[in-house]
Amino acid sequence: MENNLPGKILIVDDDRALCELLEEDLSRRGHQVWTALRVAEARELLHQHEIDIVLSDLNMPGISGIDFCAELHDNRPDLPVVIMTAFGSLETAIAALRAGAYDFVIKPVDLDLLSISLGRALQHRHLQEKVRLLNSQVRRQRSDDEMLGESPVFQKIKQQIMRIADLDTSVLICGESGTGKELVARALHRQSQRGEGPFVAINCAALPENLLESELFGHVRGAFTDARENRKGLFVEASGGTLLLDEVAEMPLALQPKLLRVLEDHKVRPLGGSNEIACDVRVLASTHRDLADAVAAGRFRSDLFYRLNVIQLELPPLRDRGNDILLLALQFIKLLSKRFNKSVVGLAQPAAACLLAYSWPGNVRELRNVIERALALTRHDQLTVEDFPEQLKNLNAAVPHPVSLVDAGSILPLDEMERRYIHQVLDQLDGNQTLAARLLGVDRKTLYRKLKE
Repeated sequence: MENNLPGKILIVDDDRALCELLEEDLSRRGHQVWTALRVAEARELLHQHEIDIVLSDLNMPGISGIDFCAELHDNRPDLPVVIMTAFGSLETAIAALRAGAYDFVIKPVDLDLLSISLGRALQHRHLQEKVRLLNSQVRRQRSDDEMLGESPVFQKIKQQIMRIADLDTSVLICGESGTGKELVARALHRQSQRGEGPFVAINCAALPENLLESELFGHVRGAFTDARENRKGLFVEASGGTLLLDEVAEMPLALQPKLLRVLEDHKVRPLGGSNEIACDVRVLASTHRDLADAVAAGRFRSDLFYRLNVIQLELPPLRDRGNDILLLALQFIKLLSKRFNKSVVGLAQPAAACLLAYSWPGNVRELRNVIERALALTRHDQLTVEDFPEQLKNLNAAVPHPVSLVDAGSILPLDEMERRYIHQVLDQLDGNQTLAARLLGVDRKTLYRKLKE
């Protein structure tokens, strides 16, 4: 090939002799080659190997090369397809390009011209890969901005996400309600090779069994009373991307075998249909329940549990994340203050201490709601304890307060009062100067200068 880039090429043609000829020539040019005499065999090879280019005949038993090309374009738009045809008409070329083909060559095949065509397709593939990697870096940065947290337990979660994002295997995300399981699922999706594809989420506890089956697997017209038209279903809609099964522990037992089959075969049969549809989708699942207990109680199939639980992420509750509570609170203040058209810049120190002392049974979701309520009610440029709901106000008596203005019967100078206040905030935040500066409403250079003074 012109560019001498080695590639992994799949040849699909029912002419065995031609397959052998092409395999020998392309292997000699330094490429790894697989051959398939039928489209069904080609699909299996595509599942088993990472292919760079598909070289397909136009006329084959069962399905045409054009239809196969269209199928690949829908499920693997990044995969270049070159069509071989003995009919070099303009209509054939147009049909191939409309189906998503990168190029087409005429039979009998000129091996050198074929090598040039495949070389260009491979260059195109590698350029797409470079663009994908750049986009992945951008998505990872955006995900880091959204996955806010400096605590060791949360940093560990972020590191695990980076390690497993591109593995394309099932992940079970566990944690209490409100800990951010869907946020983690979206981060896994964005940082993966599927990040440009769709992200689809469904709450398995929100729908009755018959509607959930239709939503997941689709249905054909007339499958049930209200089925007036065909519906793809979320597995097909998420093809090329990621499907999140939220609260998967609530999935009805009767649907679990069908879900297991889709996970294993990568094919879905719509409700009332007779044909299976291929779906290339990564499945993530989340739950706040202990699935192992559900298996032991007979409410969840053990084989499905093991299929979903290839990798498990256990999200920490907010109460175990220390100063992340304040980081998140400040972030919510920044995001939500615009909605209320208020210039709120932070938290008063007693309010911050209250947030740290509270147990947060509703986790991050509850924290956001508390901040949103406080922003709606406050009349100050910082949130105070009085802006919080009663369950936080009641903690106020047990929370350490700012230093008193009176020290041994004397009024303290303002600079001494400021010095003590800054040190108390730093003590409350375990010496975190960045967070202290944000909480005090000053930049870090100003805080550093004051500490030096």
